[in-house]
Amino acid sequence: MKKNMGSTDKLFRILFAFLVGVLYYTKAIEGNVAIVLGALAAVFVLTSFISFCPLYLPFGISTRKKE
Repeated sequence: MKKNMGSTDKLFRILFAFLVGVLYYTKAIEGNVAIVLGALAAVFVLTSFISFCPLYLPFGISTRKKE
């Protein structure tokens, strides 16, 4: 598995997940919206930690700096 995520991409994903968590705990989002956004946030955190996004692969996208 080749890493294809840069640090800025990972930062935005983690910030998004944090924002979803805050919105959930302040009851700004509820029900199906909270479930969908929570699942998306969990995927974002997971992909940030492994520095690999499977959706980038078919499109040849990489936000990682060239070595």
